[in-house]
Amino acid sequence: MLSFLKGADKKQESAEPKRSWTQRLRDGLSATREKLGGQLRQLFTSGAAIDENFYEELETILLSCDVGVSATRHLIDTTRARVRKAGATTPEQVRDELKAAMTELVAPLEKPLEIVNHRPFVILLAGVNGAGKTTSIGKLAHLYQGMGHSVLLAAGDTFRAAAREQLAEWGSRNNVVVVAQQGGDPGAVIFDAIQSAQAKSISVVLADTAGRLPTQLHLMEELKKIRRVTDKALPGAPHETLLVLDANTGQNAVSQVKSFDDAIGLTGLVLTKLDGTAKGGVIAAIARERPIPVRYIGIGESMEDLRPFEAKAFVDAMLD
Repeated sequence: MLSFLKGADKKQESAEPKRSWTQRLRDGLSATREKLGGQLRQLFTSGAAIDENFYEELETILLSCDVGVSATRHLIDTTRARVRKAGATTPEQVRDELKAAMTELVAPLEKPLEIVNHRPFVILLAGVNGAGKTTSIGKLAHLYQGMGHSVLLAAGDTFRAAAREQLAEWGSRNNVVVVAQQGGDPGAVIFDAIQSAQAKSISVVLADTAGRLPTQLHLMEELKKIRRVTDKALPGAPHETLLVLDANTGQNAVSQVKSFDDAIGLTGLVLTKLDGTAKGGVIAAIARERPIPVRYIGIGESMEDLRPFEAKAFVDAMLD
């Protein structure tokens, strides 16, 4: 049976001193910065000669932080070229050229999601179990409400136990309607959610889907079906298809991007749990292997810790 759930009040976030996004980003990327930035600082302050041994050590450091083989090779080659062009002679100067090369590599991923007035604008979220998909939906609802949009959540994950209840909790925290049903067809839930949003003139629908591995072909086919049903409910929908990735998976995240993109055509990525991993360098691998826009990054537990990706700020926080 279809149900409409709505919380009466928003829960209050725990009180804590206000920090700027730059400071939260630096804090959130501390594990990556301590590993990658720390090793780089040691190399760049060693006074070593800028020779083949230096570049081999730099290559080893990048690979150890999940930058990936292709991206590492690209960064080394680009840094070498920049060093020659700039006439750099010290490790500190090489560091500046590496930082510029890294920023240049990931800059194409910085394409903020623009919500246009489709009434509703439908965002479909996919990902494997444990990536933080449902939590990201709750945080996106909070973000979009802060931008002045009305939001409705569709509990399209009808496979996982307690998925409906988890999304309902996020609906309660944000005081938004959640369209759900016990079991049944996920496409039907999302179809009904879109119709409800149209009737209520709600501007954004965030649609959850079941967590699945790329090897689970039957579930990947189900995801394709959901896209077809969504288009039937509202021609042209979904207007955005996001893959939620757990940064802790490192290079496996690149494989997920390729598999989901090949199956359903991704328009953006949400990279979560960056605060709990030293593998933030994987964003360079994504930029090199499958440069799909990173719409949002997650660097903490609070509602405000899911924000649009900014290339320069990210590289600064990761390397400085």
